Amino acid sequence: MARDRARSEHAGRTAERIALWYLRLKGYRLLVHRYKSGAGEVDLIMRKGETTAFIEVKARHNIDAAVTAVTPYQSKRISAAARSFMARDRKAALQFCRFDIVAVSPYHWPLHIENAFYGDD
Repeated sequence: MARDRARSEHAGRTAERIALWYLRLKGYRLLVHRYKSGAGEVDLIMRKGETTAFIEVKARHNIDAAVTAVTPYQSKRISAAARSFMARDRKAALQFCRFDIVAVSPYHWPLHIENAFYGDD
């Protein structure tokens, strides 16, 4: 069981590195990697122009499974963590913010979905 957990953790970190480099190629700048607050966690917080993106990275055997792996419960926790970040980062609080997903799957380019879900109040 611990071996499966370690393997999943390694796959997740690898997917985050792939997503990070993919988004950098698209012109995004990393603000925070693995932002944690008491309310939740955001894998990547990146900025491009006047937009701050809170990005959830999912790795699965196929792209569709990766996209559907972001549950409503997770999206609420990501949204709560984003509110915590915006309370500390004045620029993010004043800019347009959105919630994205980057789906990573073997033998495919990462799929970046902008505005994948909306933050809950």
